[in-house]
Amino acid sequence: MKAIILAAGYATRLYPLTENFPKPLLDVGGQTILDHLVDQLKTIPDIDHAYLVTNHRFHNFFTNWARQRQTHKRHGQQAHTGLRFDILDDGTTSNDDRLGAVGDIQFAIEQRNITDDIIVLAADNILQFPLQKFVTAFKTKSASWVCVRRISDPEDRKRRGIAQLDAQNRIIDFEEKPQQPKSEWGVPPFYIYPSRVLPHIKTYLTSGGTTDAPGHFLVYLHKQEPVYAHKITGEILDIGNHESLAEARKFFERK
Repeated sequence: MKAIILAAGYATRLYPLTENFPKPLLDVGGQTILDHLVDQLKTIPDIDHAYLVTNHRFHNFFTNWARQRQTHKRHGQQAHTGLRFDILDDGTTSNDDRLGAVGDIQFAIEQRNITDDIIVLAADNILQFPLQKFVTAFKTKSASWVCVRRISDPEDRKRRGIAQLDAQNRIIDFEEKPQQPKSEWGVPPFYIYPSRVLPHIKTYLTSGGTTDAPGHFLVYLHKQEPVYAHKITGEILDIGNHESLAEARKFFERK
C-alpha cells in the first residue's frame, strides 16, 4: 500500500501565519502537524512508501523537513523508520492555478506510476484514533473505504462531507457540504482505494469532475461501485483557521 498525503493548499484562512509557510509544518504539541500524521503512518506495516504532494512555493520547506527527519534517524531519534518518503512538487504557485485535491492524487499516481492500493490523507489533521484499524477494516473487503464519525452539531454538518450508510456500513448517499444534511455521519479526508479503482480517478477528471475537495470524487465513486465506511470514535483536530489551531494547541497543553 502507498500513502498519498495532500499538502498543496495555501491555507488562506490562516494568513499571515501561512502566507509564506505551509500549514502542515506549523507546530502543535511540540512537533509539526505533519509529524503527528507520519508518526502513525510509519507504524503500519502495510504502507511501504509515502508521497507528499505540495505546491512549488512550499516544496523546499517540505524537503528540508524530510531531510531533518532523516538526520534525526542517524542520531537514533524519531524518524521515518520503515517508511520511504518522497516530496512531489505539483508546480502550482497560487490558489488560482492549484490542481485541487483530486488533481493532486492523480498527479502523484502518474508521477510515480502507482499501481498499488492507496491510502489518501490530508496533511492538516491530527488524528486521535489509530489509522491501523482503518487499514485493517479495508482488508476485510476489497472495496474503497472511508472513515466516518458522528457530528453532533447540525450546523457543523453543513460544512463537511456527509454520508448515509446502510446496515452493512456501505455508503448509499454522499454529499459535500449539504445545506440539509441527511445523516450525522461526517466524512473526514481519509480514504483507501484498492488498485483497481485508480483508473476511475482519471476517468472522473477527464469527464469534468470537480477537483477541489477529495470528497467530490467520492460523490462520483459511490454511484459506480460499493464504498464502505469505517466508524471512528476518537478526536480529529482539523486545523483550518486561527481558532482551530489555538484549540489544538490547548488540547496538547492539557494532555
